[in-house]
Amino acid sequence: MASTLRETAAQCCKQVFIGTAILPKPLFIPDYDDDAIGDDGAADGNTDNGGASSRPKIKCATVSTVEPEDDPTLSKAAKERPLTRYAKVVTSEFNSIVIEHHLKWSPLVHTLPGPIHQSAPPTTYLGKYDFHHVDAMVDFAIEHDMHIKGHVLVWHVTSPPFLEDMSPEEVRTAVKRHIFTTMAYFKGRIKMWDVVNEALASDGTLVENIFYRKMGPNYIEDCFRWAHEADPEAFLIYNDNKVEGCGYDGKKGGCIDDIQRRCKTKAPNQAKGDGFYDLLKDLVDKGVPIHGAGMQAHFNAGGVKHQRPPTPSMVKRQIRRIGELGLKVNISEMDVRVSKLPNNESGSREFAQTEIYQDILTAALSEPAFDGIWLWGFTDRHTWVKNFYYDDAPLIFSENYERKASYAGVKAALKTLHSGDRQTRCKFLEDDYDDEGHEWGRTWMIPEIEDTEEGKADTTKEGQPDWLQPS
Repeated sequence: MASTLRETAAQCCKQVFIGTAILPKPLFIPDYDDDAIGDDGAADGNTDNGGASSRPKIKCATVSTVEPEDDPTLSKAAKERPLTRYAKVVTSEFNSIVIEHHLKWSPLVHTLPGPIHQSAPPTTYLGKYDFHHVDAMVDFAIEHDMHIKGHVLVWHVTSPPFLEDMSPEEVRTAVKRHIFTTMAYFKGRIKMWDVVNEALASDGTLVENIFYRKMGPNYIEDCFRWAHEADPEAFLIYNDNKVEGCGYDGKKGGCIDDIQRRCKTKAPNQAKGDGFYDLLKDLVDKGVPIHGAGMQAHFNAGGVKHQRPPTPSMVKRQIRRIGELGLKVNISEMDVRVSKLPNNESGSREFAQTEIYQDILTAALSEPAFDGIWLWGFTDRHTWVKNFYYDDAPLIFSENYERKASYAGVKAALKTLHSGDRQTRCKFLEDDYDDEGHEWGRTWMIPEIEDTEEGKADTTKEGQPDWLQPS
């Protein structure tokens, strides 16, 4: 019987990536309580044995570097060190990894150059690339027989600031050189790439970012063609956020009145979801070498309006229509924030988080085009949410590396693809309301608020990321 997510995925009736974003510091440096663990990375209840108390606690390490003495590529002692608790969970629970931060353009050439201490000033030397930290993580994954997804080649939020001072032709040359340099370096080791990330504004049109302004609206097409030229064997993906849902599109048979009672015609971010589909269709129609679509799934269980999570049937419909374009689809950065829900004794936060993970992933996995799940981290100890949003517990392992109820939800979703052990499928796969008229998420979802003029504060068109938008 499968005991881990990796083992559970291995028993699915088709190949399914079950992955996590990883960070170098907890991967290679033992934390203060790492001695109090078993071989599988689980806590044994004792946090005061061995030399644990002599080590400092590793703070939330989204943006961090590893000192030379702790770097397995530089230190023999570090290389021979037993796996950290974080690393044990990564290798036992997941068959795939994605580099959370350090493979983005600016960290590679500007803000985190190699093993230099992170207090060092950023470099402005255009041609300097240092893949040191990424190399260590990629080699770790290969050593443990894991798939690797490269994230991300072109994203305006994490591009070096000196691009602003370049002419349009210079930017074009720099982007092409960056794609060729990065993909060529990892050719044969990283075989799938997020090529372009978050190019859409909330209204579904293109963000007027540095690449749009300097290279024109066809820059996405250019980037995919260059990526394919750099590595013709690589699997190329377009990735975006708040694009996971699609409302009822009129293609389902039956009485229209009955369908409208059971299905919502619009998803919470319908315009952006439509823009996502339209962009992908345009690329496919033009013969651009694109093979997959990534839907991030950074969900807020307590969100309203554009922050409200889509229903499972909305996710299923979105994956289905993208699959009809001939593309594969993955959920690429999933986490589920819950701190905006009431914290009461009924366990509504835990229930909501588990239901979102389980039902959304069950719906996604039911579509033939869907091929993988990547979580944006796995332990609440190291989540970007604490650095970019607020204190929360959005992942499937606790800060003490204990499996949460949401872990069981992910596992149950994977088991729906076990040929001999089919789990009970979510009753909301096709509809947003059940036979009694109950809406998915009704026990925890915050009531919708009236329309306001909050849209005027939206700055996604100018390139501001989601975490800076009104909540």
